[in-house]
Amino acid sequence: MKKSWVPGSTAFRQLLAWLDEGTDSGGERYLEMRRRLVAYFDRKRCVSPDELADETLNRAARRLEEQGAITDAPPAKYCYIVARFVFLEYLRGPERGHASLSATPDAHRFRAIDPAGRSGTVLDVAEHETQLECLDRCLQQLPADDRALILEYYRGEQGVKIAHRRDLAARFALTPNALSIRACRIRSKLEACVAACAARSPSE
Repeated sequence: MKKSWVPGSTAFRQLLAWLDEGTDSGGERYLEMRRRLVAYFDRKRCVSPDELADETLNRAARRLEEQGAITDAPPAKYCYIVARFVFLEYLRGPERGHASLSATPDAHRFRAIDPAGRSGTVLDVAEHETQLECLDRCLQQLPADDRALILEYYRGEQGVKIAHRRDLAARFALTPNALSIRACRIRSKLEACVAACAARSPSE
């Protein structure tokens, strides 16, 4: 997977400060987060887990540089959300010509998919990893068209999202309202699937 952006020294220092959350760890938080991400991609049996971990952190750094702050999720949770998108892009492969997932996701997209119903709740790292694993499994169980629709439906920032969804509706030969209804139904299936998966996970 081709890396699209690499942080400069200023952006890298900003990333370190964000990961430290107000306490100077001397880079230890960065190394720990990178180790966790490498382990995540290694569990997924990716060919280059180190490169994918770096790409994940680069995307977080890029959003920090562009927006100045990331306030919609704690650093660890946000990095795992980005990692899931990086993994999905890795699965698609550049040779298949799918749309890039390089746009950094917003954490609130996945807050509702919480089996305890705690919309907006900050999950600990272990619990969040379970959520992401379950979400990956449930996405793979969807029909290909539904999986493509739901991934594309939540892509992009708010200003771009409206136009993107209009184009998406045209691609699937749906009215905007029909697209919204179909996306809600798919999301409901995902929520139920993730809840059931997460409930089983401790005993598996």
